Amino acid sequence: MFYYIIAVFVIILDQLTKWLVKKNLEIGESIKVIDNFLYITSHRNRGAAWGILQGQMWFFYVITVIVIIGIIYYIQTVAKGKWLLGVSLGLMLGGAIGNFIDRVFRKEVVDFINTYIFGYDFPVFNIADSSLVLGVILLMIHMLYEERGSKEKLNGKNNTHNS
Repeated sequence: MFYYIIAVFVIILDQLTKWLVKKNLEIGESIKVIDNFLYITSHRNRGAAWGILQGQMWFFYVITVIVIIGIIYYIQTVAKGKWLLGVSLGLMLGGAIGNFIDRVFRKEVVDFINTYIFGYDFPVFNIADSSLVLGVILLMIHMLYEERGSKEKLNGKNNTHNS
């Protein structure tokens, strides 16, 4: 249940921030938060990351529904007792649903976090995107941790047989 609460929190935060941006900024308008690093910039995206697959809404609908079903399945079956996996899946679920809501109701995704990293103008993104990325990073950490634990168990069994 806790993992679904994370997802709901992400969805609410994502939709609230997007609503605030739509209400208060014109498309292209920008507010400086940290000079040459972080800006709130009103942007719309009809594709995926970096604007790829522009206008392919049916593709995104189908893929997102499959991803959401898969994440829920993993939360219900695999994540029990594995908090890091559950948190990562909760973050990914919230992010997927947050952008899905935009695609269904707005026919575009509202982006607004605009960063310049080492002088590179990174593509504008949102809370849902951030949640997805953080969820994937935590999933990779979980997988590395699990792999290391499996190797240690395997080595422990091998050492027992050699004694």
